[in-house]
Amino acid sequence: MKKQLLLAVCGLGLVILLFVFGRTVAPKSKAVAPVQATQASTFSISGFIDEQKKKLTPSQALTLSKLENSVIRGDVTEQQVKANMQLADFWKDSIHSFEPYAHYLSQAAILDKSEKNLTFAAQLILTSLRSEQDEAKVNWKAGQAITLFEKAIELNPANDDLKVGLGSCYIFGRGRSGNPEETMKGIQQLLSVVRKDSNNMKAQLMLGVGGYVSGQYDKAIERLLKVVKAQPDNLEAIAFLADAYAARGSKEEAVKWYQVSKRLANDPHYSQEVDERIKSLR
Repeated sequence: MKKQLLLAVCGLGLVILLFVFGRTVAPKSKAVAPVQATQASTFSISGFIDEQKKKLTPSQALTLSKLENSVIRGDVTEQQVKANMQLADFWKDSIHSFEPYAHYLSQAAILDKSEKNLTFAAQLILTSLRSEQDEAKVNWKAGQAITLFEKAIELNPANDDLKVGLGSCYIFGRGRSGNPEETMKGIQQLLSVVRKDSNNMKAQLMLGVGGYVSGQYDKAIERLLKVVKAQPDNLEAIAFLADAYAARGSKEEAVKWYQVSKRLANDPHYSQEVDERIKSLR
């Protein structure tokens, strides 16, 4: 496992991502676990779907077959969009499997060429990416979300939220897996936003996270303190700030912010994680 991947896993900031974001995506979140380094660095959505098909009931398999055939028969874009949306709904509502749902939702959005639908699919996958713990799925989800954000930006180049989303994909994607070049791609996207508006706290937060993941702790602390000053209840920023202080060796400051994060989270499982982290520092 690469150094940056270990770094991200060891921090309470990533625990907070699981605590905050892990509850919002299908399937239901599991217990916090280290990111799993996979033998293969790629995730095959078609192979994954084939494996999922083996678990379907005869009735589900028949429904899915009809939906898949409707995609093949669709001879106009509108029909293909509708068929892909029906497949997305099948995997989400009937099977509760996130990856096929995200795949077909993305296909529909790309065909539809709607900024609204592209953004919805991109943000959905980014939310899942932020708490993803499997390295191969991290890479796949990042690639999917990047494509969607880029297509949305083509339609609306002035939308800073889209640029923050795109930058976040690089940081939480291959940047988190130990690729510094990918982290820098994300940071450059985010810098283009804060140069126009230094008070864009979404961008400042992600720059802080990018600094933490890349080992630039002083820069991370500077950005994260700015966010915490503007948003004193921002739990994610506080958790990463504590991690950045801990990684820099500033134990007293780290403990201080870990305690603040415990109070804000008000969750016994998270408090236990924090207490273990504080114990290791002492």
